[in-house]
Amino acid sequence: MMHTLTTRVVAPVLLAVALVGVSGCGILDQAEPPVRDEVSGEITESSEADVFSLKVGDCLNQQAGDEATEVSSVPTVPCAEPHDSEAYAATDLPEGDFPGDAAVTESADTFCYDEFATFIGLSYDESALDLASFYPTQESWAEGDREIMCFVSSPDGQVTGTLAASAR
Repeated sequence: MMHTLTTRVVAPVLLAVALVGVSGCGILDQAEPPVRDEVSGEITESSEADVFSLKVGDCLNQQAGDEATEVSSVPTVPCAEPHDSEAYAATDLPEGDFPGDAAVTESADTFCYDEFATFIGLSYDESALDLASFYPTQESWAEGDREIMCFVSSPDGQVTGTLAASAR
């Protein structure tokens, strides 16, 4: 399975980045889940992790570019170390037939936009931070992928620690 990285403007002030799921047998053999603390579940070691093993609260050293790029893994790091983005919310789309690329991206954009204020403590429109999302493609949908995962990042560069309740 792989994800595609794309950047696009979805509203006048809303920049969303999409890491889109694509399926493929045997492609992820080298990517493992991140190393986590058994009690807290937090990532404890930097690693190249399977994109489908990410959880809310995980931190990545992955930034969006202007071109679509397929990835099967992402560089995860403990949030106490400098990082580019942090997962802040996740949801699953309803079962059924694939609703189409436009409907999936609209669902991801809306969900991540709506959840942003809850996590940051400030609406996206008032914030200096950016948001991004992972969401399924038609190919990954056929493999059972329904997850939307939202990420926050600072346009000023890497941060250390969580951005939760930062009101930035």
